[in-house]
Amino acid sequence: MRRREFTRMLAGAAAWPLAAGAQHKLPTVGVLGVATSSAWESNIAAFTQRLDELGWIDARTLAFEYRWAEGNSDRFPELAAELVHLKVDLILTAGGAVAAAKQATRVIPIVFAVASDPVGTGLVTSLARPGGNVTGLSVQATDLAGKRVDLLRELVPSLRRFVIMVNPEYTAAARESNEVEAAARSFGFETRTLEIRTTPDIGAGIRKLDHRVDSLYVCIDPLTDTEKILIATSALTARIPTMGGFRESVRAGSQLFYGPNTERMFRRAAELVDKILRGTQPGDIPVEQATKFDLVINLGTAKALGLTIPDKLLALADEVIE
Repeated sequence: MRRREFTRMLAGAAAWPLAAGAQHKLPTVGVLGVATSSAWESNIAAFTQRLDELGWIDARTLAFEYRWAEGNSDRFPELAAELVHLKVDLILTAGGAVAAAKQATRVIPIVFAVASDPVGTGLVTSLARPGGNVTGLSVQATDLAGKRVDLLRELVPSLRRFVIMVNPEYTAAARESNEVEAAARSFGFETRTLEIRTTPDIGAGIRKLDHRVDSLYVCIDPLTDTEKILIATSALTARIPTMGGFRESVRAGSQLFYGPNTERMFRRAAELVDKILRGTQPGDIPVEQATKFDLVINLGTAKALGLTIPDKLLALADEVIE
């Protein structure tokens, strides 16, 4: 064994405050994923890599239990209960699954890598002093709505009306949709709503859009996370420029994304997990807000749609996909 790896292993093992009474049981992180394992692959890789750097090595100083909701938010309570029943030492999750995890346990620490408006949704008492057993990283998705609409305007100069794809049963998505509509009104744009609740709603809904629609705005929720490829391919077939809800949406073929880098947030979440595993109470760890947002553009999709990306947008882009 390399000396560096041995040192990290000892550091991780020595840090676990509960290990003294159960030396043969590794501390276990339960991962409650809102989408599929493939949709979260890059995020989990970033998370586990950072834990490894901090001395928490899979199967040596730390164990994992994974549960995947596969875009179905109705499964959140069931999967959270499973992790609690397994007596995991900490739960990592995101989005709407945070509330289900909190409902399932008020004792096991919960770290959310991404959540929208955690104070407004009642996940924490305040950002500075969360209290209870929950902390993590916040994305004020509603605050981004105006900027995303403005970027669509830059991308499609002829923009007059666009469709908002939203799962109305997902609280954060419904809130984001309202903010998008308000931003659209401020620009003088018309909007229509495409409500989705299941996978078949996505393809069928996009196919029914008429040629008077200039663009598609996708609100964030587990279903749109899981079905990024379906959304991108359906919109491309309908020749509709799309503002994806996730960075990976653009890699899947959507036209544009503006928002936080979730891989970076999952890496930071690993650092919060490290603090808790070393004895810090989650309620004493302030909730952090994303302050850096990335602009990602897919040039291949633009070419397929016959769009010319303005030089201004290209200059601002953090990533351009050929």
